Amino acid sequence: MSEFSQVVSLPARRIDLGLSFDGSARLAGRLRRQVPAVAEEAARRIEKRLPELVRPHDPRYARGLETAVECAIGHFLDLLADPGVSSADVLDFWRRVGAGEAGEGRTLDSWHTAIRIGAGVAVEELTERAGGLGYRADASTMAGITHAMFDYMNQLAAAVSEGHADAAARAAGSQQDHRRRLLDLLLDDPAPAARGLRETAGEASWPLPRTVAAVALRERGPETRRPSLPPDVLLGLHRAEPCLIVPDPEGPGRARLLERRLDGWSAAVGPAVELTGAARSLRWARDALDLADQGLIDRDPLAPDTPIAAELHMPIIVMMRERDLVEKVIERRLAPLLAARPAQRHRLAETLLASLECGFNATAVSGHLHVHPQTVRYRFRQLEDLFGDSINATSDRLELHMALRAWLALNPEPPAREQLRYG
Repeated sequence: MSEFSQVVSLPARRIDLGLSFDGSARLAGRLRRQVPAVAEEAARRIEKRLPELVRPHDPRYARGLETAVECAIGHFLDLLADPGVSSADVLDFWRRVGAGEAGEGRTLDSWHTAIRIGAGVAVEELTERAGGLGYRADASTMAGITHAMFDYMNQLAAAVSEGHADAAARAAGSQQDHRRRLLDLLLDDPAPAARGLRETAGEASWPLPRTVAAVALRERGPETRRPSLPPDVLLGLHRAEPCLIVPDPEGPGRARLLERRLDGWSAAVGPAVELTGAARSLRWARDALDLADQGLIDRDPLAPDTPIAAELHMPIIVMMRERDLVEKVIERRLAPLLAARPAQRHRLAETLLASLECGFNATAVSGHLHVHPQTVRYRFRQLEDLFGDSINATSDRLELHMALRAWLALNPEPPAREQLRYG
């Protein structure tokens, strides 16, 4: 049986019944021959009460139950005959039982109930058989034996719990190792082969999703706590640059989940990609997080824990990868703007960008910038003076739009500015 196959390495202990009476060794010796029959009766009653403990399709479970009961009752009589006898083998046996249950993902409720039933049957049967052998004990002695039996069974139950807890802890550690390897494999560049992913995901008990998104993380301070996330989220806190991999990131509640569970972390979420694209998603997420730290991507001041969605900032992410080239384009394309007085540059750049996005509609631009329409018209005239007819050209508007966005990101708004201007 699987529950007896796993060695549990815990320190052996001696069981003390705390019981001695005249003739105990002689009685234990005479009852020793009755153990198989008593164990058979106890196993029968346990099976009747707890059918889930014995599986009809596998006779090994029934034999294993009877073996376990016989082991317990036999050792009780051994201790009754010689209180100094070692309990190491018996305790190790019951730890193996607990380890086996943990290995099969089962709780110990049934086994603890079985141990109580077994103790009751053992007391009843042994008392009756001792009487049949002509042994007559006074009430206090029988009460002492009954108390000792239940205390003994409680110690066996504790050994079962130790084995279960130890095996469960080792299994959890093993699964964590498998999941770390899986995360590292998903983030390999070049992308991993699908077959290798399936095998590693199976070892990690991680169902392969259709899509994933990587999350770049950065601690805000020394008191940042480990995030509490659902078990299907792969944690990469062991890496030099911490990260997560979120399966099915566009599923219901996923975005909100990250907002609630990443308190104390700066985070950026990469786009949803196919499984083999996790490394790309993480690269984009890290770019977004770096740019946010540089002040080139704005965080929500009212919700600093909200992860940045890298996909919403793709223009600046793409442009900043070739920053030298972008700055050359800015120098050429925005030369008239850069020639304006420093106090004017930011508001004129902001107005020109909004104008490109609003089709040079003064009313729409004023609503976008929260300034008076007359202020917008005044700035239009200033821009026309600076750029001439080229401001209305459509052939290179994309380049102008990108240059403005990059310049505004690289040159934050001055701390003090005039909100309304009627020029």
